Amino acid sequence: MTAGADNGWRVIIASSSIMSLALLGDALLYAVLPVYAEDFGLTLPWVGVMLSANRFVRVFAYGLLARMTDAVGIRQMCLVAAVGATVSTALYGFGHGPAVILLARVIWGLTYAILVLATLTYAVEYRAQAGTRVGVGLAVQRSGPILALLIGAWLVGLVGPQTAFVILAVPTALSILVALRLPRIHRSDERRSTPASLARPKPIDVLFFLQGYGVDGVFALSIALIFARDSSASVAVMSGGALLAMRHFGEAIAAPLFGWIADRFGARRVFVVAAALTMLGFVCVAVGVTVLGALVMLLFRGALASLGPAVIAQSLDPSENAVGPLARMQAWRDLGAACGPLVTGFLLTFLSAEVQHGAVAVALALGLVYWMRSPST
Repeated sequence: MTAGADNGWRVIIASSSIMSLALLGDALLYAVLPVYAEDFGLTLPWVGVMLSANRFVRVFAYGLLARMTDAVGIRQMCLVAAVGATVSTALYGFGHGPAVILLARVIWGLTYAILVLATLTYAVEYRAQAGTRVGVGLAVQRSGPILALLIGAWLVGLVGPQTAFVILAVPTALSILVALRLPRIHRSDERRSTPASLARPKPIDVLFFLQGYGVDGVFALSIALIFARDSSASVAVMSGGALLAMRHFGEAIAAPLFGWIADRFGARRVFVVAAALTMLGFVCVAVGVTVLGALVMLLFRGALASLGPAVIAQSLDPSENAVGPLARMQAWRDLGAACGPLVTGFLLTFLSAEVQHGAVAVALALGLVYWMRSPST
């Protein structure tokens, strides 16, 4: 892919702004749907299905969407995704019942997958600066979810949950205008290897599977339960919610910083440090130092968000297309994030949350050693 250096940063900011606007509805849905399930015509079991359905869609769609991106171009795919984000957010507001909400989640899953591939592909175009570019892009992307979580609760209390999503569809639609202003970029003769997204995982894919499983599964599902042992349910939910919101702040703060460090000192070296400290966060939660462990874990999870793509970009030959390897890595991460909540909920019936955090720490340690002994990603 060849784009002039003068518009390199412009397309990163523009594509990341599309993602930021697209994420408004999804971020608010996670906070609203469990509490207002009846307003959407859902039972609590259906809520779990809705909140994980988009991840399963993405796992199996990345490979196909990577090939489509190669075929029709990033700008066109971003435009499709912007329309999809607007439609899915509006469906949350106008829809009622499992069929309509599930349709919205499927559309969102495809939308998010397209935008992940697009933003990462734009960012790793200049591979010597891949870490910084991915990190800055992630910081822009996280601004939407942060605003949705901060303002969304107030908006829901003012106009009701479904009307809030109808209102959010308006700023989401602005992403269509941004997509239309993206430059038409023509690819050079890169080797277009876009393997199936669930091809045999490489060592870095194993690490991202474990990260998704641990942070979005074990931690996300059990953190409020840990706090509930020593406080009221409402305080536990508020405390757990505050820490979960740190996922967005963690990426906004850590991704640009560690991306820049990776460009200066080598992504692989910095990745080892961030992965080890993420593992340390799980160890702290396992031994009862919950808040400190959670903050360390979430901060360095944000760092890994930029370091992973940077490692892949720096490991490829200049003639190799990065879309396929990025799609594979993201698919394995999403598979972990999709399986994590399902497995964790079952295991909590006979294994404590602390034991499960400890098990994730051990798995991450083994995965990190496996990756470090590998000559490539």
